[in-house]
Amino acid sequence: MHIKTIAVIGAGTMGRGIAYASVLGGFHTVLEDVSDSVVQKALTWIRDSFDEGVKRGKVDAAARDAALSLLSTAHAVDEAIREADLIIEAVPEELEMKLELFTIFDKFAKPNAIFASNTSSLSISDFSDIVIARDRCIGMHFFNPVPKMRLVEIIRTAHTSDETVTTCVEVAHRMQKETVVVNEAPGFITSRINALIGNEAFAMLEAGVASAADIDKAIKLGLNHPMGPFEMVDLVGLDVRLKILEYLHSTLGETYKPSPLLRQYVEQGRLGRKTGRGVHTYPSDPSPKNPL
Repeated sequence: MHIKTIAVIGAGTMGRGIAYASVLGGFHTVLEDVSDSVVQKALTWIRDSFDEGVKRGKVDAAARDAALSLLSTAHAVDEAIREADLIIEAVPEELEMKLELFTIFDKFAKPNAIFASNTSSLSISDFSDIVIARDRCIGMHFFNPVPKMRLVEIIRTAHTSDETVTTCVEVAHRMQKETVVVNEAPGFITSRINALIGNEAFAMLEAGVASAADIDKAIKLGLNHPMGPFEMVDLVGLDVRLKILEYLHSTLGETYKPSPLLRQYVEQGRLGRKTGRGVHTYPSDPSPKNPL
């Protein structure tokens, strides 16, 4: 299937990044969010990111202008998806919200459109089984920050067709991403492993084994990870990690029981970079300005 137009539903951190990658890949892209202010912030972020890319020599000025010309917005989900060949939802990890969206996709999308979810842990089947054409439902798990992170996990359900998988792999490659194809399972590959690493790091911190800074340093220098586990969870969001662990705990068992310290930090509002404090403390405006 040839993809010309992509609708991105949700203009938060992940949605705006996916929209950036989409227009960079040459796709007409429609961005929608329930909040107009979030959409406007996303547009500013996308433009600033391209401008920064040009300054740093990562993006050609003509390519920036061409990409930005492909970007538009919509004020409602049904409006955003009507002409889309591929719909990618990037809303919070709430099953009910995703169920509602896939119901709307099924009702208003054009024939043969592909429905993709950017969920980082939820079962695609839990909200795609309501769709008539389940063979066109799939997971496309991007990583934060999208412009910088190279991987997209392609998650196929028992009903996803080979054509849908092939199409989404090709789309990701046009977005300048690498792909892995995963058979549907809780947490896929990365979230499942990363949740364990992060949870163990919290257990070590709570037990006083080492400081947060030294745990991060040890993992980076000793295991060659680009970020320490606490730097990673602060970027992802402690609330997001907690939801992932709660889901994995319910589906995979006690191994994934969330750390009490992680839960305590979330209850205290220590959610990571987006609030200025998670495990570590950050400047008042922690949003990355130079994603490239």
